[in-house]
Amino acid sequence: MTQHPADTQHNLPVLTVGEVSQEIKRTMEDRFRHLRVRGEISGFKRAASGHLYFKLKDADAVLDAVCWRGQAGRLAIRPEDGMEVIATGRVTTYPGRSSYQIVVDSLDLAGEGALLKMLEDRRRRLAAEGLFDAERKRPLPHLPRVIGVVTSPTGAVIRDILHRLHDRFPTRVLVWPVLVQGTGAAEQVAAAIRGFNALPPDGPVPRPDLIIVARGGGSLEDLMAFNEEAVVRAAADSALPLISAVGHETDTTLIDHAADLRAPTPTAAAELAVPVRRELLAQVLDDGARLEAAMARLMDGHRLRLTGLARGLPDPRRLAETAAQRLDDWSERLANALAAGLDRRRQRLASLSPPSPRHRLDRARERLAGESRALGMAAGHLLVRRRDRLERLSGLLDSYSYERVLERGFALVSDAVGQPVTRAKGLKAGQDLSIRFGDGSRAVRVTGGAAPKPAPPARKPRRDPDDQGDLF
Repeated sequence: MTQHPADTQHNLPVLTVGEVSQEIKRTMEDRFRHLRVRGEISGFKRAASGHLYFKLKDADAVLDAVCWRGQAGRLAIRPEDGMEVIATGRVTTYPGRSSYQIVVDSLDLAGEGALLKMLEDRRRRLAAEGLFDAERKRPLPHLPRVIGVVTSPTGAVIRDILHRLHDRFPTRVLVWPVLVQGTGAAEQVAAAIRGFNALPPDGPVPRPDLIIVARGGGSLEDLMAFNEEAVVRAAADSALPLISAVGHETDTTLIDHAADLRAPTPTAAAELAVPVRRELLAQVLDDGARLEAAMARLMDGHRLRLTGLARGLPDPRRLAETAAQRLDDWSERLANALAAGLDRRRQRLASLSPPSPRHRLDRARERLAGESRALGMAAGHLLVRRRDRLERLSGLLDSYSYERVLERGFALVSDAVGQPVTRAKGLKAGQDLSIRFGDGSRAVRVTGGAAPKPAPPARKPRRDPDDQGDLF
C-alpha cells in the first residue's frame, strides 16, 4: 500500500516562530563561529549606548554589522563610511527582524592603499582646521634646562637620545613612559604631551622647556598611533615647543605636521634640541678674544687721540700759576667787598626797620580822638539843621491847617455822620447839622429856605486928593 504525500507532511512537527528563529540562530553561530569578512563600511552610526552599527558591502551583497560598546573602545581604527576593512567576528541572527549580522571583534584596514587614503583624508581635514599652519609653530629654546621625552622606556630610542645629549650638552631629561604601538598607544602619547604641559613651573617636578616625542622605525601599521587625531591635537595644543622624531627619515606621520619641528630620527632630535657644548665654549673663547682685541684697538685709538689733543694745549703749570695769582687778587677784593657789602646791608636794614609799636599806637590814638571830635561836631551841626528844617515845615503845616482857617471866622458844616456839607442845595428842612467854629462846635437844624444875602459892607468916604490934612 502506497502512502499519500499529504499524510507524510502531516507527520512533521509544528514549530513556533520563536523556535524556528532560535534553531536558525544556533545553526548560524555553530557554522560561522569565527570568520573574517572584507567589505566597505556603509551607514556607520554610533548609538547613544556606545554600540556601533554599520553595514559591510561589496558588489554582490550587504551584511549588517554591530560592534558592542565594550569592544568598540579597543578597535585599532576608527570606522568611517567608505573605508574598506577586514572585520573579524562571528555571524548571528536578530530574530526581531528576521535578519542576520556579524558581531565585530576587531577591524583592520584592507590593504595599505586604503590606509593611506584614510590618512590623507584625515590630514586634509585637520589641515583645514589650521592645526598645521606655520603661524602656530614656536621657536625652540637655545639652551633648554629640562627636556621631556615621550617614548618607550625599554627601547633603544631613549638610550640613543640620552647618549647624544650627553655627548653634545649634558641636560636634565624627564622620560614619560608610553606605549608606542598597539591598543591604547595613542591615548598614552596624547596624555603624556598634555601631562608635561600641565606641570606647574615651580612644582616639585620641573616643567620641561622642550618636549621630544620619539619612536623607532616600523611599518605604516606600527606607526599608526602617531597618526591618530588625539595625538595630533595634543601636539598642536602644546604650549611647550615640541619636536617630532617618529620613525626613520622616510617615515612621515601626522604628528610631524602638528609639531613645531620634525626630526628625521630620534638621534637627530637630540641634536636639534641642544647645541654642542665644546663648540659653544670655543665660540665663547673666540668671542672673548675678539672682544679683548677690539677693546685694545679702541684704547690705542683713544690714547693716540688724547696725545694729539694734548699737543695743542698750553703748559698746565703756567695755567696753574696764572690761576693762583688771579685767585689771590680775587680773594683780597672779596674781603673788601664783603665788608662794604655788610655795611650797605646794615644801613639798609636800619632804614627799613619798622618803628616802635608804642609810637604807632599813640599816633593811632590821636587820630582816633580827632576823628571822634570831628564826628561829634558834624553830628551837632546836622541835628541843628534838621531841627530848623523841622520847625519850618511844622509852621508851614500849621499855617495850612483848617483850624487856622476856622480861627479867621470861617466855620465847618457837617451832617449827622460827620461828612462835610459843601452845598446848600441838598439840605432839607429839619435836617440836623453840626457847625464847628474856631473855639468849638454847635448843633443846628435846618428850618427854612435859603438865607437872605448879607448887606454889602459900608464904603469909606472918598478923600479928596487935594486935602493934605494937618500934620499937627
